[in-house]
Amino acid sequence: MPYQIAFLSLGCAKNLVNTEQMMELCRKAGHVITGDPDGADVAVLNTCGFIESAKSEAIENILELAELKKSGRLKKLLVTGCLSQRYPDDIRADLPEVDGMLGTGSYTDIVSAVEELMSGTRPEYFADIHHTCEDGDRLLTTPPYMAYLKIAEGCSNGCAFCIIPKLRGRYRSRSMNALLDEAAKLASSGVKELIVIAQDITRYGLDLPEPSSLEQLLRALCQLDFHWIRLHYLYPEAITDGLIDLIASQPKLLHYLDIPIQHCNDGILHAMRRRNTRAELETLFAKLRAAIPDAVIRTSLICGLPGEGDAQFEELCEFLREQKLQRVGVFQFSPEEGTLAAGMDRQVDPDTAARRVELVVDLQSRIMDAYNEARLGSVMEVLCEGFDPQAGCYIGRTYADSADIDGHVYFTAAGLVPAGDFVRVRITGVSDGDLTGEIEE
Repeated sequence: MPYQIAFLSLGCAKNLVNTEQMMELCRKAGHVITGDPDGADVAVLNTCGFIESAKSEAIENILELAELKKSGRLKKLLVTGCLSQRYPDDIRADLPEVDGMLGTGSYTDIVSAVEELMSGTRPEYFADIHHTCEDGDRLLTTPPYMAYLKIAEGCSNGCAFCIIPKLRGRYRSRSMNALLDEAAKLASSGVKELIVIAQDITRYGLDLPEPSSLEQLLRALCQLDFHWIRLHYLYPEAITDGLIDLIASQPKLLHYLDIPIQHCNDGILHAMRRRNTRAELETLFAKLRAAIPDAVIRTSLICGLPGEGDAQFEELCEFLREQKLQRVGVFQFSPEEGTLAAGMDRQVDPDTAARRVELVVDLQSRIMDAYNEARLGSVMEVLCEGFDPQAGCYIGRTYADSADIDGHVYFTAAGLVPAGDFVRVRITGVSDGDLTGEIEE
């Protein structure tokens, strides 16, 4: 019997790919897929459980869906993903509204779980997180002109602050053949921007029976009919000279480099179990800018790791003022149970950590404003994402803006510009971190 199944995905793009895989499995089984849980037979909530804010968001969504159940507008609630993998006992005890769970090793059991739910039983699947099926078709939820390609699952880096290896398992690369088959289908379907993702894409292929590399994979992807190929995330210690040369020379590979460094102070980096020093990071950034003069570097930072005093924090601010990284995501340290950092001495007061986040955000906003102002008068290639009725103009992104992360370009045009088209826009203004402009006829 076909059921109406609503899927909701929280967290990162890697989680979204798993959601899309579950959706396609259910569609192939004859079920009706929707994004609206109101009136559905089953709501599948694919959760994030990485840090405290993500856990809170997941629980809020569970409670909202529970209200739908209570009012009779939803029959069953299935929770999947990182929250269920991390806290199955808590969910059983504290969230009786949840009717079943899948761990991160059991996405492929979605059809069986739905059928068991609707038959009145409580399915709970928690397979081995180190041996999951990463291939398989997806029902894309992204706009038709862009898609994610997840090239690996899990992580083996063992950073002191991070719980992901315990939720997603050790690092596992997908085979080159499977990736190229999937990418070819995406290209033939009209995808123009391919976003290559994994917890760490720079270590792609090193764990395969026949070792490969990110460089080899990207060379093959560039042979396909994509216009842009964007890379998330490049770990600094694994960026090779060959990879830099490839990005510099291959027009399809965007000069947008997402390189999570987390900090710059050598003592904090060592405590984090990161593999770089400040000097090595500075050398890498100098090398990248020499080879790729228009490189836009994005990073992520953590404020408030145990042991971060005023001197270490000021060093971080000094580093940002010197390096002028165009894109920075900054997070307050979250002492996650099960991580080394949660048990470290010299924990930083949360209010102090929060204030440091605010200071970095303020500092970084000035750096970003300076970058945007330097774009004034230039002509940039923009991927149009459609017409924004509220703004009264078109909206799009340059190579410097990743989907759902960075800013936009708002631009005017004399004629129709379909979503998914690439156009040349003369930048004429700056507005709250975004750019404005007019199409170059």
